[in-house]
Amino acid sequence: MNRMEPRIIFMGSPDFAVPALEQLAGNFKVLAVVTQPDRPSGRGRMIIAPPVKQKAGQLGIPVMQPQRLRDPEVYEKLAKLETNLIVVAAYGQILRQDILNLPRFGCINVHASLLPRWRGAAPIQAAILAGDEKTGITIMKMDAGIDTGAILSQKETPIFSSDTGGSLTNRLANLGAELLIKTLDEYLAGSIQPRGQDDNQMTLAPMLQKKHGELIFSKTAVELERQVRAYEPWPGSFFIWQGNLVKVHKAKVDLSSRLKSGEHGIGDGFPVIGTAEDGLILVEVQPSGKKTMTGSEFLHGARNWVYS
Repeated sequence: MNRMEPRIIFMGSPDFAVPALEQLAGNFKVLAVVTQPDRPSGRGRMIIAPPVKQKAGQLGIPVMQPQRLRDPEVYEKLAKLETNLIVVAAYGQILRQDILNLPRFGCINVHASLLPRWRGAAPIQAAILAGDEKTGITIMKMDAGIDTGAILSQKETPIFSSDTGGSLTNRLANLGAELLIKTLDEYLAGSIQPRGQDDNQMTLAPMLQKKHGELIFSKTAVELERQVRAYEPWPGSFFIWQGNLVKVHKAKVDLSSRLKSGEHGIGDGFPVIGTAEDGLILVEVQPSGKKTMTGSEFLHGARNWVYS
């Protein structure tokens, strides 16, 4: 079947969106990339370009970085490109109705969950945190709501007990890029019938902040171990010890622990902290101002660990 060649504007910012941009550029005409402004990052607060901007530069695609997508001049610039399809993957700003209405084929979103489960900004972390056995990618046609649009396609992937937010993000990014191209071919040919979401099955995955990474030991060890994995590498998990922040990069559950919530102990040469149920073994930590180390190495410099 003959179909109109898509003239695509791609909107995305983090590493998750890079594979989708690469696949789009290899299969279709990408007119421009819209991404977040460069921002300071890390201890040195160096100005860093979003990963999508860096990839667009390698691909030779023009880049726009508006502070606010809702500004009228931004709409005018997008309209001049005569796009007929906008593809979005973790852009980081809400698309107003005028932009949603701009392309003939609408705006298509690559979302990192099996919608309607985990609508919102942090679906990957939410799925691990909840102990979900599976997650996936949803390609949907966007509307004015937050991840409420009609579903075009979905693909599942299991969540392994070893998965972190980082490892699952990488897997979903590649899965999403593959599914996007397959879906666009069928969508543009008119062979996909969008299906609405069941709002009764909806769950929310709100935006994360650094403060959400604090380990609360009145929770169970199972919950905290999931948190450590879900929030690795960002926003990270931590607790305060002797007035200093200690990051926890890897942990596991100690089923034999008899420690009370918040109480410190040692098990098999590793630091353990009591929780509401079982103990949390600190396998890999990073004390403030120091490099990442094993829990055993941490104990060498924390001789009063048990008594603090």
